[in-house]
Amino acid sequence: MAYTTINKGSDYFNTVLYSGNAGTQSITGVGFQPDFTWVKRRSGATSHGLTDSVRGAGLTLFSDTTGVEQDYSAYFTSFDSDGFSLAIGGNVYNASGSTYASWNWLAGGTASSNTDGDITSSVSANTTSGFSIVSYTGNGSAGSTVGHGLSQAPNMIISKRRSGTSNWQVGHDGLTSWDYYLQGLDTTNAQSNSNNVWNDTAPSSSFYTVGTNVGTNSSGSTYIAYCFHSVKGFSKFGSYTGNGSTDGTFVYTGFKPAFVIMKRTNTTGEWGIFDDKRNTFNVATSELKANASDAEEINGAIDFLSNGFKLRDTALFMNGSGSTYIYMAFAENPFVSSTGTPVTAR
Repeated sequence: MAYTTINKGSDYFNTVLYSGNAGTQSITGVGFQPDFTWVKRRSGATSHGLTDSVRGAGLTLFSDTTGVEQDYSAYFTSFDSDGFSLAIGGNVYNASGSTYASWNWLAGGTASSNTDGDITSSVSANTTSGFSIVSYTGNGSAGSTVGHGLSQAPNMIISKRRSGTSNWQVGHDGLTSWDYYLQGLDTTNAQSNSNNVWNDTAPSSSFYTVGTNVGTNSSGSTYIAYCFHSVKGFSKFGSYTGNGSTDGTFVYTGFKPAFVIMKRTNTTGEWGIFDDKRNTFNVATSELKANASDAEEINGAIDFLSNGFKLRDTALFMNGSGSTYIYMAFAENPFVSSTGTPVTAR
């Protein structure tokens, strides 16, 4: 059996950097037509903008706030065959002279109806890369299920209420169990135990379960969820324990990372974001925070290696001694290709 079915991570996930011009421009170089694009202004303090093809290009949620969905379709006008298009100004996507990072994922294109759960959902799923975008309307009933369209159970779910203010809700296999959740991306909170977010139930290969929390299943509210499972050689959703040393914990992923987010779970901590485009060589130190509008800063340090990442800083958000962390990571290249060829560190 081949080590991986994905030899080139950028066929399914890619980071593209660009500069704003406060006018019409096409951002290219993604390598595919994205279904989910997450943009952050690097050079100034501005909210993160998250938009996807299921809700519609430009309909925007902000990872660092509890706010309702906003229609920014006049700013972010379309998903294109090699990226996306922007028009006019605005700090979130296209302020003149500002620099931006965009993180782009390929799902399954046009969404289709999914009746695998009690709640009918609209799903764009890519079963090869283990990523789906799920839209649904809550029914307020504990124990309701939502079809996710993947071929195996998600390891991570990021959910947000669209039609009203509420925190983002995150479930992850690296937490104590699915009795627990993170109230983020918009907060630094530690993991919490509650039966009303995921109904104390791990996802199945067909659906995930929601309770009565306003962030996952308020009656009549609309929701979007981003569902992921690990794919050998391409993505990994796991956990690690920090050692508080500049010779930090090594985390094996089975690929050379292109993108890593980590979050401290036993106590408060930022959602730290690193990628291989803002730092093209080790040590990577340019951090953005999913939970904050802050401009990019030099904070923390991480090496991207051929088969994982290694922490090179004692910063508490990434490597506190004895602290526990979850992470999500996507590949530049697998450690070993489908033909058996190994890759090297950068």
